[in-house]
Amino acid sequence: MLGAFANAFRTPDLRRKLLFVLLIIVIFRLGSQVPAPGVNTANVQRCIDGLEDGGLYSLINLFSGGALLQLTIFALGIMPYITASIILQLLVVVIPRLEALKKEGQAGQTKITQYTRYLTLALALLQATGIVALARSGALLQNCQEDLLYSNGTQTFLVMVITMTAGTAVIMWLGELITERGVGNGMSILIFTTVVSTFPSSLWGVKTARGWWTFGIVMVIGLAIVAAVIFIEQAQRRIPVQYARRMVGRKMFGGSSTYIPLKVNQAGIIPVIFASSLLYLPAMALQFNTTGDSAVLNFIGRYFGTGAHPVYMVTYFAMIIFFTYFYVSITFNPQEVADNMKKYGGFIPGIRAGKPTEDYLSYVLSRITFPGALYLGLISLIPLIALVLINADQNFPFGGTSILIMVGVALDTVKQIESQLQQRNYEGFLR
Repeated sequence: MLGAFANAFRTPDLRRKLLFVLLIIVIFRLGSQVPAPGVNTANVQRCIDGLEDGGLYSLINLFSGGALLQLTIFALGIMPYITASIILQLLVVVIPRLEALKKEGQAGQTKITQYTRYLTLALALLQATGIVALARSGALLQNCQEDLLYSNGTQTFLVMVITMTAGTAVIMWLGELITERGVGNGMSILIFTTVVSTFPSSLWGVKTARGWWTFGIVMVIGLAIVAAVIFIEQAQRRIPVQYARRMVGRKMFGGSSTYIPLKVNQAGIIPVIFASSLLYLPAMALQFNTTGDSAVLNFIGRYFGTGAHPVYMVTYFAMIIFFTYFYVSITFNPQEVADNMKKYGGFIPGIRAGKPTEDYLSYVLSRITFPGALYLGLISLIPLIALVLINADQNFPFGGTSILIMVGVALDTVKQIESQLQQRNYEGFLR
């Protein structure tokens, strides 16, 4: 990995792209530290220092790099865009018009991207309204008696909501700039930046709470987890495909062999985000409850109020497995793949084209998805187990959403850098 970056900086074109990415990251992190208009930064910081858990918005706070609880102009981070992208992916399967756009190629994808931007701004407006309302009422930071805003007037409320929504639009623009003029996927790199920004403080929190001995054990276990995640993320089942020769006019086509790569973790990090978001709904119900005499709310508070209860862990694990199968089923269509193979004269050796190929792909996909779902569930439970064993917070660095994002984005970015280096080496050889 270090060798790829060293070679990239020796290439003038790639060096300019990497420096441009670093410039955008600096701008993004600066915006994450600038408070929104009307925020009492001194009171906010005092409340954050006394906060033991991120509470209801810990996932969004993770994706904002800690900017959410500080009420900065980039407080919402990249989370509205992630949510909008997931919703559009689900709607493509449900709405025929969106499915037709997806099949139109680049023009249709451009249209879907435009819809994603509009939905992102709508979600950002809703989230900003809720967060500012909680900050104005004092319910955003638990057990905080300080006034987070200088004024609770309507004008301050509207200015903060507009500022945070505009901040989300700027983040989208920065991500697209990285994709167009830099290296890698812009949104993924910004997510990677926000997660990495919380990593040192999470590690130091483990050392402060449990001492150097536990810190050393956590580092050793963490390196083993990173190695395991890299291994699983790159693991895939390659299904061989052979294309028969066919005559078109006076030319012969086909006769080549390739493969269909089915990753063990075909769903990525999406199931973890789905499960985490749904399990925040009980916490939200508890936060807005004023009486506390409901049997249902008492049950929720007992079993789902924190992540330390075994019932919460089992439910979280089961939901991740369910959403893994669900997401894989809507993103990989064995029938469509089998039809395309049959259309172009392709077949899997030993399997007849058509329905037998579809059944075979479905069988292999279901078999390979099971270990991938178990892997996601176990990795996601690591922060909750650490919460019980070493009294760490739910943003424990080595596990869950953070480690999956860091490893996945790092691997993808390095692969893109290496591919561009190989392309330039081939061009130099041909010259």
